[in-house]
Amino acid sequence: MRPLPAHLRANLASWDGVVAAPRDAATVIVLRRRVGPEGALEVLLLRRQRSMAFAGGMHVFPGGSVHPMDSRPVPWVGPTAEDWAQRWGCDADLARALVVAGVRETFEETGILFAGPDADSVLGVCAGPEWDDVRRALEAGETTMAAFLADRGLVLRADLLGAWAHWITPEFEPRRFDTRFFVAVLPEQELTHTHGSEADASFWIGVSEAVSAAEQGAVAMMAPTRHNLELLAAAGPDGVERVVAAAGRDIPIIQPRVREVDGELWLTSPEEAEIAIDTDDVKVSR
Repeated sequence: MRPLPAHLRANLASWDGVVAAPRDAATVIVLRRRVGPEGALEVLLLRRQRSMAFAGGMHVFPGGSVHPMDSRPVPWVGPTAEDWAQRWGCDADLARALVVAGVRETFEETGILFAGPDADSVLGVCAGPEWDDVRRALEAGETTMAAFLADRGLVLRADLLGAWAHWITPEFEPRRFDTRFFVAVLPEQELTHTHGSEADASFWIGVSEAVSAAEQGAVAMMAPTRHNLELLAAAGPDGVERVVAAAGRDIPIIQPRVREVDGELWLTSPEEAEIAIDTDDVKVSR
């Protein structure tokens, strides 16, 4: 367990007992191999604007809520929507929407696009005014990923994504999300990304360095971000790439809770916060 952070303590104190329904969301942990013989992994972090209602000032991975249009079929290669449904323990429509939302949000927020003209190529960083216009149009809901990819003759590279983690916001939070975390390793290329309007900074940092920075309080993070970085550091580059290629993993659903011990409030650890949810045909968690 960890001490309950101040912002969560304030939310708990003002909670009226009504549990908000969580919104489906998708996050992509974008990684690259560091140049050099050791090939350590670096992760892309965004610092959210302090004025944001949710997670203001926190360092996060690219991601956001699923939009209704994300469930529309898009041209893609890799695991099917049914395959992703098995991985995430949901129906195929939601699984498709999660994949599309993760790729869309990553493109909107960083300019990194997990799509290419065919099954053997990926655009990666898309820089320039024409791409900025598309990013703004997607963010404003003026176009959809399905229309954008079809217009450009692109296919979404679902094969570059791996299913990594699944978190649900605690019940006392006013804004709640049911978030699936994907992981993806970018191919080697020049990666001069740009962040969108929701962030005031973005940078690449070694995974282990990010964990140390969080432990020292130099980089503010929410529990899911920090825990996923710890898992990435433990897995190492080869382990992460095996996850991307894996057909299936046991992914526990984690929903932190608050416990009072000797008058002090603590947030349950990810291991303590695992919950078991059964779908019609998939047992997602222990």
